[in-house]
Amino acid sequence: PSRGLGDVYKRQIKGDIMSELLTASQFEEKVLKASQPILVDFFATWCGPCKMLAPVLDEVSTEVVGRGAIYKVDVDQEPTLAAQFGVMSVPTLILFKNGEATHRLVGVQAKQALLDLF
Repeated sequence: PSRGLGDVYKRQIKGDIMSELLTASQFEEKVLKASQPILVDFFATWCGPCKMLAPVLDEVSTEVVGRGAIYKVDVDQEPTLAAQFGVMSVPTLILFKNGEATHRLVGVQAKQALLDLF
């Protein structure tokens, strides 16, 4: 069976992998009120670079357990959140600390650059 990025991405969207998909109603509780740093991946299902970034985010997610978390927001499903945080292109990664957006990265990122945020 194929284990390409498409398969990884499909499993990720179904929630089988570490990064949880958030809705607007969950965002405040899971991100803005979090006591640990939270990295939010604003993505789209049709976005090629987002699919390339997905396995990297999964690796980072497993390595930051206990000191942070990674969540995903589908910009097509949650356009209000995307607008609220000025997301103009995908993937956009925003790090939140104590309810504030402290770092913003746009495009595919190296694993180490993401780990360094935590």
